[in-house]
Amino acid sequence: MGSVGVLLLVTVVGAVVCAKAHSAGGAVVFSLFALVLLLATPVGAGLPGAVSTFVSAFDRAATPALNRTEPVEDAPVVAESPGGDR
Repeated sequence: MGSVGVLLLVTVVGAVVCAKAHSAGGAVVFSLFALVLLLATPVGAGLPGAVSTFVSAFDRAATPALNRTEPVEDAPVVAESPGGDR
């Protein structure tokens, strides 16, 4: 897969050309193809996890402000003993 970089470059250039020619559909197709190629590379493999972490952090920060409630602190997880209370 040594030519993935060249394919990425071609898809980005194709998206730019389509956008300049006012062909929105072509630009979207080229952009989606470039995204799929990027996610197939080792560099892009961590991208979905990073986006998920960012969106989750943004959601935790925005929800109290939108609901007008106090933010909930993350409680530490305490493991219970297998014997229960004695």
